[in-house]
Amino acid sequence: MKLQRLQKMFLAFAMAATAAGGASGGDFNWQVVVNNGVTVPGDGRNFNSYNQPSLNIKGMVVFRARSTAGKSSSEPAHGIFVRDMSARTPLTTIFDRTTAVPYPNNLSSTFIEPPAFPRIGMRTNAIVSRGNHQPVWTYPLSDGTETRAGTSGIYTNPFGVLLTGASKLGVVPAFEFYEVPGTVGIPFDVFPGAPALADVATIVFKGNFTLLGKSETGVYYRDLINAPAGGFGPVTLIADTTMTMPGTGTLFGSTAPPSAVGRKVVFTGLDNEDNPTKGAIYLATMNQAKPPLTALARIGAPVPGEAAGAVFNKLGEGLSFDGRFVGFWGAWGSDTKPLILQCTGEGSKDLNAYCRQKYPNGYVTSVPLHQGIFVFDTTTGSMAVVAKTPGDFDDFVYWNFSGLVPGTGQSDEDGEPARWRSASFAAVSGLVDGSLTDPWFHVVFKARKGQVMNGGYVNPVDGIYLRKGPGVLPMTAVVQTGMDGTAIDPAAVDPLTMAHLPVTAMGIERESFRGDLLAINVSMATEAAGWAGIYMTQVKDVVSPPCATDVTNQFSIVRSGFRFDSATQRYLQTVTITRTASGTVAGPYALAVESLSAGVTLYAAAGKTTCVAPGSPYVTVNEGGIWVSGQKITVTLQFVNPANTGISYTPAILAGATR
Repeated sequence: MKLQRLQKMFLAFAMAATAAGGASGGDFNWQVVVNNGVTVPGDGRNFNSYNQPSLNIKGMVVFRARSTAGKSSSEPAHGIFVRDMSARTPLTTIFDRTTAVPYPNNLSSTFIEPPAFPRIGMRTNAIVSRGNHQPVWTYPLSDGTETRAGTSGIYTNPFGVLLTGASKLGVVPAFEFYEVPGTVGIPFDVFPGAPALADVATIVFKGNFTLLGKSETGVYYRDLINAPAGGFGPVTLIADTTMTMPGTGTLFGSTAPPSAVGRKVVFTGLDNEDNPTKGAIYLATMNQAKPPLTALARIGAPVPGEAAGAVFNKLGEGLSFDGRFVGFWGAWGSDTKPLILQCTGEGSKDLNAYCRQKYPNGYVTSVPLHQGIFVFDTTTGSMAVVAKTPGDFDDFVYWNFSGLVPGTGQSDEDGEPARWRSASFAAVSGLVDGSLTDPWFHVVFKARKGQVMNGGYVNPVDGIYLRKGPGVLPMTAVVQTGMDGTAIDPAAVDPLTMAHLPVTAMGIERESFRGDLLAINVSMATEAAGWAGIYMTQVKDVVSPPCATDVTNQFSIVRSGFRFDSATQRYLQTVTITRTASGTVAGPYALAVESLSAGVTLYAAAGKTTCVAPGSPYVTVNEGGIWVSGQKITVTLQFVNPANTGISYTPAILAGATR
């Protein structure tokens, strides 16, 4: 009885702390969106576990969560929930296991589970989520028998009530608008990953289907109206595996769940998901079927800041997009490090039993030694480095065992067979300063530091980190394993000893960072006690150094002719720079190569400009930082020119750290 009284007192304290707000830790003032002290709306049980949240620029947070199991054998409460943090309103249920699936539904079926994290429009309060359920529609066949269909769909609420935006009902007469575009009566088999909401009423998603006995996949969108089922408008194709990738004669082999803002959509498309040789991150405008695709980051493209010959050979699927900037993971090189993944006990009982049965000694795999988080600016066409391994961190790749357990029908993912899956996590926002018209952005990403021994990390430190770009500005740890959990949630204490609980895990997703608001899920625990929740904070803009100044008119620049080095297969040029103006100017300095010939790259460039002639490669010169009148410096530039065409460019001298 004493223990029960202590637990009740602690939950009362936790609920009071939740109502009061949150905690202050370092540069971040955290607000509690939900934690284990909160009761599930319409249910007598408390929340117990949470997936990564999504939010809009106004502070509306949407998330998937479960309750405790309770004393009976009933299933935990499980659903999609939302809270408006700008008004601090109570939690609202979007749908859970008691919610009827919206029309079409002539069987009064209710949802079983949301198998993926939900997403929300960047500037609207509309959400979108997948939902699994029993069949929703019964109809007669031509032989007079009846059949049932529709066990999964995509659901959204752009007009207030929940609508069925996409469904497996494309085979049913009268619901042809749900069929795979370009086919007659062929339904989607499954909608892998998390669908996106492009604007007020456009859903964008990945869909798998079967055509002539072959599995196919693609990326699609559907515009909805305020009517049952979102109206009769059809699904529109963006790209699928019956199409060739732009600039190649190779079919898409895989497409990834997209991200979208307004009428723009980005997605990763590859020839081979596991070992790609072609493909890219593509940008399209949703104004027609099969819209033109623009490749942003490509397989085989040079990696910024790496030596010539270092090219991307892997690109991540989870793209973060704010309408201008695209945050993504990429890898290069052939070096890997081996890992042995062990079944952790997370997830359902059946899933864990199947994992242990299939991999009793662990699953052997490897991760690239060279990987990084990058941001592509769709306005300037430039790519910026955020962080890399092994220099900044040791890993950006995280693993989990999930999927459909044979013989159970239970799946927390995309309906595909249960397997080990990897993912990386980053979210970008160019709106921390309130504007998308400048080149500045902020990125949050998840990363690990630690040594691998015998196939496993030894005492790793996981964290979520923040960096402003472009450029190498200071990096900030938002949250790390081992830190005091009460810095995020004052209720993160052991109810018996009141000892502070350390952070043990954290998560973000591609829409966890919008505007200047960041939402994360965090777990805190010891062997004796545990706590978890979802938390939101405001990200402060890092003061940016002033842009570099173009001081070319203060120098004389003399360039030699080009000389081909057969050993390196590069073209060399000597550039002599003399300060002709009186007095001195303060550095650091850069020699920028503007308007460089197409197909030619500057070898060992220090970076690309973002302020002056954005996208121009440059090298640093005069590391000393002071340049006096008459002082002369000689630089040797090296150019990679595979086509052996003429090389031309305009040289410029820039003074200042931010170029």
